Amino acid sequence: MQLLGTILKKGFELRGRVLPAPNKPIHLQRKVLQKLLRKSQFTMFGEHYHFRAILNSRHFVKTFQQSVPIHDYNSIFSQWWNKCLHYEENVCWPGQVKYFALSSGTSESSSKHIPVTSDLLKSIKKTSLRQFFSMANYDIPEKNYQKGILALGGSTQLKNRGSYYEGDLSGITIKNIPFWFQHFYRPGKRISKHTDWAIKLEEITEMAPQWDIGTIVGVPAWLQMLLEKIIDRYQLKNIHDIWPNLSLFVHGGVAFEPYKKSFLPLLGKPINYMETYLASEGFIALQEYPDQGMNLVLNNGLFFEFIPFNDLNFTADGDLKGKPQTLLINEVEEDVEYALLLSSNAGAWRYLIGDVIKFTNKQRCEIAIIGRTKHYLSLCGEHLSVDNMNKAIEMVSEELNISIPEYTVAGIPYESLFAHKWFMGCDDKVQPDVLRQLLDEKLKVLNDDYRVERTSALKEVIVEVLPTSVFLDWMSARGKVGASHKFPRVMKKQIIQEWETHIQRYKV
Repeated sequence: MQLLGTILKKGFELRGRVLPAPNKPIHLQRKVLQKLLRKSQFTMFGEHYHFRAILNSRHFVKTFQQSVPIHDYNSIFSQWWNKCLHYEENVCWPGQVKYFALSSGTSESSSKHIPVTSDLLKSIKKTSLRQFFSMANYDIPEKNYQKGILALGGSTQLKNRGSYYEGDLSGITIKNIPFWFQHFYRPGKRISKHTDWAIKLEEITEMAPQWDIGTIVGVPAWLQMLLEKIIDRYQLKNIHDIWPNLSLFVHGGVAFEPYKKSFLPLLGKPINYMETYLASEGFIALQEYPDQGMNLVLNNGLFFEFIPFNDLNFTADGDLKGKPQTLLINEVEEDVEYALLLSSNAGAWRYLIGDVIKFTNKQRCEIAIIGRTKHYLSLCGEHLSVDNMNKAIEMVSEELNISIPEYTVAGIPYESLFAHKWFMGCDDKVQPDVLRQLLDEKLKVLNDDYRVERTSALKEVIVEVLPTSVFLDWMSARGKVGASHKFPRVMKKQIIQEWETHIQRYKV
């Protein structure tokens, strides 16, 4: 069997050497848009916005931007996607939409229905294969190429709604995995069908000694919970006692920094980390080399536009202002925050998905996810991003030698001005005042706007330390346990009141 691992690794390495040289990013993106427009020109959406005329235009990209408005979820769903829920075909993409991914982000109470077409699934499979081959760029032993891949995702038991099926995107994609991947895939078809997250974790824990896992895939919080459960059940020192060949963690959904301190003690030796950006709208980016950013997927059914995320284009609550100018891949700059727009082979058109990214390397089209358009704090001009928060939490955790895997922060009125109120999930002993002072210091270093506002309108920083179980209980109470669900890093509006009511029961 060692021979199989050698063959696979050599095959991966050979594929990397023989790949054709890529075209310029803008040329790839122009081809993608042209293909999207051509295939959907006879849909309801395509005829309404005259896709045929756009295709015949000399400057079809610019004409497309001028002709098709920017959509958020509410606008595109109310006008177009909702038709797909009622047996209508050829709405925004040819044919009937068979699957809808349920996505509520991290703070919305009602689920969003994001269309998942057969073409989008093909694109996801193609990018997933690209990710699989990129393992050759990591320091992974040859034998590990034939080890199991544990993907902790949503249930493959999708809900039948008559004209379509709905469920978590991870459940939809796992249900449609290629046959050759089933040999590697764990926990397998039977366990993957469970809709009860607790039962799924229990059965994975029961099966863990029978598997030889080389790669784990999933959201950090839930994978950490699973590893802790396995270690506790079998009285292990670390997870490598039961899975000695574990060498790769493929993570996404949230930044890994807040979880790093609590994740490392679960391991018996160093492993590789690979970040992915698989959203309900498509496989947007993936990390192909260690110590580099994620590469945008520019030639696989997704056309990107970028809106500078600033006060000219967005309100303090993250809502879009007017009709801002959008930039293309050849017009962006490094270290500038952009709200991401995409058009896709699932019928998303100039769709504002709610994520904010920045380019860390323009030449290689490498990006980092900075946060969400609605998950910034800017009560008085402090412009505090989730990226700033994650880095500050990581720095504080290291300096105090504690683990803070979960947190959230709210902007509140304070006297006649403002304050930030932090809720920290930490099971280690720590003084809130010490944590508060150090966190404030780190944020001042990371963000100049924050530092300035702390001398004027942002009068106070309040820190409340809670057991991490409080955060998990909150998620459970809202039906957001497992798979791709994650805790909101910024709380706004009525969610703050609900959270405050929830944590009262944990206070002595």
